Amino acid sequence: MTTHADAGTAPARCDDAQRRVLVAEAHALGVPRDYGRVRRLVPVREPRELACIGEDIHQRRQWLAPRAARAYARLHAAAAADAIELQLVSAFRSAEYQLGILKRKLERGQSMEEILRVSAAPGYSEHHSGRAVDLTTPGFAALEEEFEHSSAFAWLVANAARFGFALSYPRDNPHRIAYEPWHWCWHRHRGAESGMV
Repeated sequence: MTTHADAGTAPARCDDAQRRVLVAEAHALGVPRDYGRVRRLVPVREPRELACIGEDIHQRRQWLAPRAARAYARLHAAAAADAIELQLVSAFRSAEYQLGILKRKLERGQSMEEILRVSAAPGYSEHHSGRAVDLTTPGFAALEEEFEHSSAFAWLVANAARFGFALSYPRDNPHRIAYEPWHWCWHRHRGAESGMV
């Protein structure tokens, strides 16, 4: 894990007022006004600070909130010690970036229903919190269900909780988001090996 000083500039973040504007724009594009209530999701604040956690599979720098970044560094090191290679696909994403994803999918002809089945609406994504990571491992396509058949996924299921990470979208989750075996979010809790976080 690197720090701000040696990792370059962290991505722009949205404050609460900016997030409300982006959520209103998403509603204008077709996100239902009762989206959060129906999906059991709450608006997600973006962190004031971010720490670089390395590069993703596309050589882009990825960032997490500092405490989540430290927990991720320990998770990653423990996996490596067990000969498991975890590769980053995505980490922090601003609400503005999430709105761009939604717009691009609409431009490609996807329906809002299809989009919201696989992507949280802008303002509601765990990625905004700076605590969520999307992961893959060599030999498996990124962001595909097949990841559940990897030794990396089996390792995460057995070990991620020790570091405060949990699978956010299991099958039949209450948020009506498609099963995402690659999406893990850090939740501060007692009992995790994240005591120094």
